[in-house]
Amino acid sequence: MSFDTLGLRAELLRAVSEEGYTTPTPIQAQAIPVVLAGRDLRAAAQTGTGKTAAFTLPLLQKLEGPKGKAPRVLVLTPTRELALQVEESVRTYGKHMPVRSICIFGGVGERPQQDGLRRGVDILVATPGRLIDLHGQGYVDFNAIEVLVLDEADRMLDMGFIHDIKRILKLLPVKRQNLLFSATYSDDIRGLAEGMLKDPAIVEVAARNTTADRVKQTVHLVDQPRKRHLLAHLIHSKGLEQVLIFTRTKHGANRLAEQLSNADIPSMAIHGNKSQSARVKALTDFKGGRIRALVATDIAARGLDIDMLPAVVNFELPQVPEDYVHRIGRTARAGAEGEAWSLVDRAEQGMLRDIEKLLKRSLEKEVVEGFEQDPNYVPEPIENGRGRGPRGPRPGGGGRSAGGSRPSGSRPSGNRPSGERSGSGRSDAARPAGRGGSRHH
Repeated sequence: MSFDTLGLRAELLRAVSEEGYTTPTPIQAQAIPVVLAGRDLRAAAQTGTGKTAAFTLPLLQKLEGPKGKAPRVLVLTPTRELALQVEESVRTYGKHMPVRSICIFGGVGERPQQDGLRRGVDILVATPGRLIDLHGQGYVDFNAIEVLVLDEADRMLDMGFIHDIKRILKLLPVKRQNLLFSATYSDDIRGLAEGMLKDPAIVEVAARNTTADRVKQTVHLVDQPRKRHLLAHLIHSKGLEQVLIFTRTKHGANRLAEQLSNADIPSMAIHGNKSQSARVKALTDFKGGRIRALVATDIAARGLDIDMLPAVVNFELPQVPEDYVHRIGRTARAGAEGEAWSLVDRAEQGMLRDIEKLLKRSLEKEVVEGFEQDPNYVPEPIENGRGRGPRGPRPGGGGRSAGGSRPSGSRPSGNRPSGERSGSGRSDAARPAGRGGSRHH
């Protein structure tokens, strides 16, 4: 199948061709005709499947006809990084069409966004908090909205945006097309979908919580104090010029980035305590080859958009097994291959078992010569990533803490991450959360 068979207009096919794409991914092949036909859509798509173009391409086509100042398409995303990527996709594929788009999010000044809205826009990409603020100030008119897209709906609920989403839904015209994209489908997501979608087409391109088949996953068993030395050895010996590394804590990310830089591996850290400009600079320098390693917390597990990322490293395993899937999904995107290495200390064995249980398979174990584990080494307790001090490994396995709470990388509903603040004091997700890898197409 080629893009030519999907019913897209010549201007869009030209833009797709100029990006080097000839064959649609499964989500694109299934979703584009549905969106063009005007049906509601509920799509389950794992990271790296090309789902962004699965809705941006047909939506660009639907924006023919007279243009007013009010937006006709609204795309809601959980993070500003993802919002910027979606709007970049709109610009990329709509470059041969007279389509106006704007991206609005918190953490930056409102004036440029207000001015852009005042000039008129066709596609509005937004995070919920800033959108509500600007609507309350009279800058956003929802009356002309024809299509609503909820992108990464599962992450929006994880980050506590459910009330904002419900508030926005009440402000939109009743008659509209709705598209909901989510990597996973919890009961909360299903409930949201049932209340929002009307006779939707259902597209599922990957089983829940599966990882990309093209990711080669290896576990390196190593004592915690030797991890950074092993990591430097792997990067140097494999000649990697670009590697994304995950830690559990912000402090750990800062420390590791400094240690790697001292080992002749230029590195920067990216996490929720970094300013928007610092995160943008780190990501730009990483993409541009000015730094070799980008060290991130789980706050960055979605929303990163990196072309042809060859490798992801779990310097420390995540305490929530599902976050492992999101982390390694940053590589092997859009048909490419990639590697994921996990550096595992004995204190993390329970976490590893939880991950393997989720994946329904054992991961390949490897000990690198010269970095064998010391039988006399006593592992340190594991920091929980929230600044509440260490905790020891849970007997029998590590993933969730007692009582079913979600530690570290996954925040409970209503507990927004620190970082950007919109005018009303609402946080709009400081996470550069991660759907990265090669560009969604």
